[in-house]
Amino acid sequence: MGKGDIETGGALYPTMCESPELRWAFIRKVYTILSVQLLLTAAVAFAVVSLPNIGLYVRHTIPGIVIYILSLVVSLILIFLLHKFHNRHPLNFFLLGLFTISFSFGVGLTCSFYKGTIVFEAIALTSVAVVGLTLYTFWAVKRGHDFSFLGPALFCSILVLLVFSLIQIFIPLGKLSVMIFGYLAATIFCGYIVYDTNELIKRCSYDDYILAAVSLYVDIINLFMAMLTILSGGEP
Repeated sequence: MGKGDIETGGALYPTMCESPELRWAFIRKVYTILSVQLLLTAAVAFAVVSLPNIGLYVRHTIPGIVIYILSLVVSLILIFLLHKFHNRHPLNFFLLGLFTISFSFGVGLTCSFYKGTIVFEAIALTSVAVVGLTLYTFWAVKRGHDFSFLGPALFCSILVLLVFSLIQIFIPLGKLSVMIFGYLAATIFCGYIVYDTNELIKRCSYDDYILAAVSLYVDIINLFMAMLTILSGGEP
């Protein structure tokens, strides 16, 4: 993927039949939305981490744990509503804002469990991974590769990850299992970044810019969470 391709709206892959200009405009719109989401997440998470009493409250009190769980439940409800109303403007952007803030609050609470150095290392590693995987996917797709085959394998891997996490909640298996979970999650969400970027380039409808941005956003945040788990050695 050369600079000239971006500036002139060149074809993104060999068999491209649609207008390259329209597809590039769509991609820029998605990444603009994604950038705003990540900046908002960073701001909300920083605000939460800057108040250390919040982290202590969440970790050591029942109401705090309930608030943490509620933030995750609300995020799941909002992402369902986003899928249902992603084409209804301006409701879609309103729901997107609520989802990002709610999810960011949960991210901030999670970050408050870890040392600042681990959080910054996780941010750096996640940034390198996301940029590298994105550039690689654009480069590979430009040369005719297609990563849609990853879909079924990634879906099955997510199911395994969910079962793994449930087992860990009810039957703790120790730090080694947490580390394995972290590496497994990191691998899966790296795969999802490649897969969703491939879909963004080739298959996403122009009206699905909200869903495309949310998919990549969730991939990136979950990769970041996995990095936190790995760098902490399985312990907050």
